[in-house]
Amino acid sequence: MPRKSSKPSAASADAGAQVRRLYVLDTNVLMHDPAALYRFDEHDIYLPMVVLEELDHHKKGVSEPARNVRQVSRFLDEIMKDADKAEIDGGLPIPTALLGTDDSKRPPSGKIFFQTRNLKSSLPAELPGSAADNVILAQTLALQAEMPRVRVTLVSKDINLRIKAAIVGVHAEDYYSDRTIDDADLLDSGTRAVAADFWQRNGEGVRSWKQEGRTWYEVHGPDVTDWRMNQFVYEESEHGIEAIVRARDADTAKLQLISDYRNAKHSVWGITARNREQNFALNLLLDPEIDLVTILGPAGTGKTLLTLAAGLVQTLDTSLFAEIIMTRVTIPLGEDIGFLPGTEEEKWSPGWARWWTTSRCSRRAPRGATGAARPPTTCCAIASRSAR
Repeated sequence: MPRKSSKPSAASADAGAQVRRLYVLDTNVLMHDPAALYRFDEHDIYLPMVVLEELDHHKKGVSEPARNVRQVSRFLDEIMKDADKAEIDGGLPIPTALLGTDDSKRPPSGKIFFQTRNLKSSLPAELPGSAADNVILAQTLALQAEMPRVRVTLVSKDINLRIKAAIVGVHAEDYYSDRTIDDADLLDSGTRAVAADFWQRNGEGVRSWKQEGRTWYEVHGPDVTDWRMNQFVYEESEHGIEAIVRARDADTAKLQLISDYRNAKHSVWGITARNREQNFALNLLLDPEIDLVTILGPAGTGKTLLTLAAGLVQTLDTSLFAEIIMTRVTIPLGEDIGFLPGTEEEKWSPGWARWWTTSRCSRRAPRGATGAARPPTTCCAIASRSAR
């Protein structure tokens, strides 16, 4: 099947080969992905006039959406080059991507249509006003009425617009074409929850012992064959074990129970883990046998805070490391702050503000303190440690 910009339902997928499809694009789709114009292959695209107006209003600035809007304008200019009014009214062919090693192209099969006339449409009484979203809905309703044999679909990143479209009887879909498989989708979580009957299935011949103050288990059974080194395994029950896989050979694995840093008595530089995942992260960060730790997660989940706390303990307390090296990308996220006056340190201070906030939150708790420092609202950097 050709690549499509949205994920159709099962019914639409079955009928896709017989029913012609027309996609009405919302402004936010083009602001999100300028190449959306080329991602519909054999299907047609319709751009209401209000979408072009909104694109014009958002073309100024240095933000990513503004750059995308300007790119969309360039794409549209290329498509419309040397086209006359009659050709625009009849729909312009959408160029296709290069195929094969000989730079050959498939012949264009989809067309792009612009709103070149007023369509007879009226909004339902429950959607009054002339807001841009309502105008797009009205245009889509009019297209459905004029072309009953064409499956007209509104594509929008706006959840509320899709909800309103469903209310008035317009088929709407989210935009998915740019959601390819990311590297993160291929990464293992590093954790494995064991089944409730795990010990019944794999408990025969279990061996346990103490070594350097830590509890170890040797487990045999079919459920351990796909475990990996340094993977965490845990039971879902309240008092279930949490362990890390230290060795595995065929159907035999050696587990080491991990430390519980959720307890204030075991805080790390005044910081305690708030959940199981943060506890796993601290165990990895504080393990001298593990040379590299990567932590992936949304902003605000404690990545920077936990990393910095673990680094401070192992640098200033145990002297395992000589220094902490903190790095971050220099690519601006969002609006570019432009030229900054002052010294080099003053120029860098806005970029490192998150680190200073995190360091203030990770101050060591005083002796006898029972509470942990409050985690910051945003944590988005990774610290790398340098051995002495």
